[in-house]
Amino acid sequence: MQTEFRKALLPDDLRSLVAFDRKLFPSDCFSAAQWRHFDAYWMLIDGKRVGCCAFWEHVDFQEDIREDGMNPRQEGTLYLVSTGIATKYQQMGFGQLLKAWQVAYARFHGFRRIVTNTRKRNTRMIRLNQKFHFQILRTTPRYYSDPTDATVVMELLLT
Repeated sequence: MQTEFRKALLPDDLRSLVAFDRKLFPSDCFSAAQWRHFDAYWMLIDGKRVGCCAFWEHVDFQEDIREDGMNPRQEGTLYLVSTGIATKYQQMGFGQLLKAWQVAYARFHGFRRIVTNTRKRNTRMIRLNQKFHFQILRTTPRYYSDPTDATVVMELLLT
């Protein structure tokens, strides 16, 4: 099995990123304009797109507590904006592989902290993050809609 993490190229991969995101997260997907802010990577297994993730470098997730709804710049923080494994490849260990690569990416690029957030009902992602020693910072009620759910904000300190 050959594993590769390939940077998504914009604008060429933009349509594929939006489609992948919409399929996995229909009510929480990002717009094409939002994807332009992120560094996205495809996880390829034997040449097939199995997963995708997106980073926002030097940004802290704070939009759940800031009135302006914006995430502030924070040097040394890597915000994991999105992590997804295609449905037919879930529960095969690929999520763990992608998470390990994300942490290695952050360390290699000198980040001191990783922050991410997920729906409270996404217990598989919360447990996976905890397996990699992410700690829960806070839970914000009614952050998501359709269906209504809280967001769980987590961080991993790398120093």
